[in-house]
Amino acid sequence: MPLNALHVFDVAASELSFARAADRLFVTHGAVSRQIRTLELALGLPLFERRNRAVFLTPAGIRLHATTRQMFEQLAATVACLHPPAATVTLVVSCEPTLAMRWLIPRLGAFAHLHPGIALHLHSAGGPLDFDTTGVDVAIRRNDFFWGHALAAEPLAHEWIGPVGLPAAFDTPRLTTLGTRTRPNAWHDWQRAMRAAARTLPPFETNGTTPLFEHFYLSLQAAGAGLGAAIGSVYMVSDELDAGRLVAPYGFVRDGSGYVALSREPFAADPAKHALLERLREALAQAAAPWIANT
Repeated sequence: MPLNALHVFDVAASELSFARAADRLFVTHGAVSRQIRTLELALGLPLFERRNRAVFLTPAGIRLHATTRQMFEQLAATVACLHPPAATVTLVVSCEPTLAMRWLIPRLGAFAHLHPGIALHLHSAGGPLDFDTTGVDVAIRRNDFFWGHALAAEPLAHEWIGPVGLPAAFDTPRLTTLGTRTRPNAWHDWQRAMRAAARTLPPFETNGTTPLFEHFYLSLQAAGAGLGAAIGSVYMVSDELDAGRLVAPYGFVRDGSGYVALSREPFAADPAKHALLERLREALAQAAAPWIANT
């Protein structure tokens, strides 16, 4: 009994479609048909009924599939047991708190799916970092400080900023602007960036008060709660914009800063770090693309 034909039969019987079986096996539809025909000739009876471009198992096909399914499941389990367990590489990643909470953490599952052999341990911190005492492997930072000459630094993305809030926040000519101690010049930086990009500043007035929050993510949280408008990084608000929970009526503009990945060793020398670097760049670009495409 031809083993390959039995395998093709098992897949086709599971799918009840020669076309889908061909896709799973990376062969042509005709190759699947020929293998099934070879098996039927060897057995001397039909295994499928072909009606109106659909296929159905015959009673003989049902009995044979019950056996082949069990046989190939046992074979796959045995082969899996023979393979030594894959080694897991652990990377300790330090990321700025707002970027970690509002952008990185929701994307950790996708990274784990793409790279099951790399385990990420996340620390939330910003600014300068002592790699030797903290045990951090990769740090994701905004490039607004000097990190010295000893570290390898790889650019991740340019920073894009703009006012964000609930739609009602922008329905009044007197805008409540929300501030943060960690980015105290955020509104000034946005206005400066708008002028540098030859963009027209919107004709609104502030209401004379700027509620101040301790951290950047708190000002964004307050904007989402309807307390006013905050200057947001496109990466940190992209999920809320996609879902329609926040709006950015004036778009986003580059403010001259950006994000970098820092490491003690070159990223190219470590496959796990290089994989993380490439995924971070790709995911940041994907998050920003819909909101800066026409900028």
